Amino acid sequence: MSADEARRLALRAQGLLGAPDRAAGVPGVLRRLGAVQLDTISVLARSHELVPYARLGAVPRERVEAAYWSQGRAFEYWSHAACVLPVEEWPLFAFRRRAYRERGHRWHRIADMEKACGAVRDRLRADGPLTATELGGAKNGGVWWDWSETKIAVEWLLDTGEVVCTERRGWKRVYDLAERAVPAELLHDDLDDTACVRRLVAQAGAALGVATRADLADYHRLKGARVDAVLPATGLVPVTVEGWGKPAWADPAALESTPRGRHRTTLLSPFDSLVWDRPRTERMFGFTHRLEAYVPKPKRVHGYFAMPLLAGGRLVGRVDPGREGTTLVARQVSMAGRTAVEPMARALWEAASWVGCSDVRVERCDDVELRRLLEGALRDG
Repeated sequence: MSADEARRLALRAQGLLGAPDRAAGVPGVLRRLGAVQLDTISVLARSHELVPYARLGAVPRERVEAAYWSQGRAFEYWSHAACVLPVEEWPLFAFRRRAYRERGHRWHRIADMEKACGAVRDRLRADGPLTATELGGAKNGGVWWDWSETKIAVEWLLDTGEVVCTERRGWKRVYDLAERAVPAELLHDDLDDTACVRRLVAQAGAALGVATRADLADYHRLKGARVDAVLPATGLVPVTVEGWGKPAWADPAALESTPRGRHRTTLLSPFDSLVWDRPRTERMFGFTHRLEAYVPKPKRVHGYFAMPLLAGGRLVGRVDPGREGTTLVARQVSMAGRTAVEPMARALWEAASWVGCSDVRVERCDDVELRRLLEGALRDG
């Protein structure tokens, strides 16, 4: 297939081409993607809120949170990173829970882990769900990784599957016993490692549409050798994509029809699964993107939390947004030419409205002509 065909397959698979499934809503987006990454940074909104916004439009933020965390629909666990995952995927991460148990620890060790874990189990059984603070305190008072024994114990129980993070409250994890939070028919580690990996690779293939082996491995952070071992049994179809230079696999359902419909025009979180894999983003869109939040300010090129602009099925710009009262501030804007101006203005106004801003101001755009056109489009918008 051509590179353009592959790009359109990927956009449809990610829910960014064609009519959005508003009836399925945010839970449908989560099931389709299979993983929505969490991150502490909040500019316009937190990343896990920006992901369904990009696909569905201005869904009220409280509805997004409720869709994730109510009715036992989801849990938080280690996938691409810390991610919200559909509860149906609980059995698929048995291989990772087993690996933690076999290792015996993650980051921290304490003198009597079993005693600390027992105290956490007892509290959750009696009073849960609870945050680490409610369990007795998350930190010893030092730097952020200086965890208390309670925090170390509850995180270990989360890693190994006895405890589940059922929601975030004020960005704090809320823990509950897995036996209470996970539906009985899903609460098992019956799948062996090969079956877990095979099903996760198939899920990644469906979410990506078409992908290389490295793309498939990166989606849930699987080892490449494990992906190789299960690929023939996933049902994914070997394909050749013009210009990719590496073998690829496609979801057979994605090949059944030609992607058609309206392209979404939107700003994307840097942690959106369309762009979280930087080599894939460069290969598919010819767009180099780097999160600069942790880069010293003088060395930043595009800004603290630069959000790529998706328009017409391509990445055509980026903006580092901020808020000052009821004004959305485009702290730094770059665009791939005049044709990106109107989509950028439209995306900025839509984002402003979503977060309750009534004005948009451009702070910096190094191309003087594009800045003039953008400010004019914003006034007209």
